[in-house]
Amino acid sequence: MAARKTTKKPPAIAAPCEPCKGTGEVSRTVRVGRKQRTVGQQTGLCLNCLGAGEIPADD
Repeated sequence: MAARKTTKKPPAIAAPCEPCKGTGEVSRTVRVGRKQRTVGQQTGLCLNCLGAGEIPADD
């Protein structure tokens, strides 16, 4: 009997993450003082994609 051929699924195409736009970092505004004035921005790891920049594929 001949061996069966199995075909593999094509790899899922990863879409860029929307909150970080594919960079893996997001910026938050930093506010200080009693009047909460804006002094700048601080970057951090995107929690949606965990810094990968791509939305993880569901298998």
